[in-house]
Amino acid sequence: MFRILIVEDDAEIAAAIGCQLKKWELQYQLVQDFQQVMETFERYQPHLVLLDVMLPFYNGYHWCQEIRRKSAVPILFISSAAEKMNMIMAMDMGADDFISKPFDLSVLMAKINALLRRSYQLTGTAPILEHHGISLNTGENTLSIKGQVVELSKNEYRIMLCLMENKGQVVSREKLMQALWQSDSFIDDNTLTVNVNRLRHKLKEAGLDQAIATKFGIGYLLP
Repeated sequence: MFRILIVEDDAEIAAAIGCQLKKWELQYQLVQDFQQVMETFERYQPHLVLLDVMLPFYNGYHWCQEIRRKSAVPILFISSAAEKMNMIMAMDMGADDFISKPFDLSVLMAKINALLRRSYQLTGTAPILEHHGISLNTGENTLSIKGQVVELSKNEYRIMLCLMENKGQVVSREKLMQALWQSDSFIDDNTLTVNVNRLRHKLKEAGLDQAIATKFGIGYLLP
C-alpha cells in the first residue's frame, strides 16, 4: 500500500485530504512538527509527498530542496500561492506537479494517482473502487458490473467516480457539476440531470435498477 506524507499546516485541509486518501485505501502521515519535516520524511519513507508552500518556520520550497537532496520521491505542491512564478519556482526546486487552492478533492486524487502510476510504473494496476457489485477501474476509466463491462462517456465516468469516492454519502449537485467542469464545455444543471439519467439507464441495462438514489433538492448517492 502506498504511503503519502502530507505537509500542510491547515488542519481542516489536511484532514479532508487524509479522509480522501483513506477512501482510496492509501496510507498517510501528517507532519505535526514543521521544524522536523525531514525527520518525519525519513522515518515514514513515503511514496509521495503533498507539500504546501506557506508553512511555519521554513516554506515548502526549502523542504522540497531538502527532500531532493536525499530522494527522487514524487512531490506535489498544494498552495493558494498559485501565481505563475510560484509554479515555476516549485518545478525548478524539483516538484513534479502543482495544484492550487481551493481544489476539488477528486482532481487532487487524479493528480496523485497519475503521479504514482508514472513514478512506480503501475500500468494496469491503478486503484479499483468497488461497491455492491460495481467495479470502477480508475486507470482504464472503465466500469464493470459482475464482470460485464459498461461503456461510459467521459462525463458519465466523472459522475460515477465522484459517487464511488463518496459511496453511502449524498453528493451535492454542485459538487458533481464541479467534477464535470474538468471538460472544456459549460455544464449546467440540466446537463447534469441528462448525464445522470443516461448513467442510470446504463446501470439498469446491466441489472442494477436502483443503483443511484436521488435526494431531492440536494444531490445523489450510491446507497
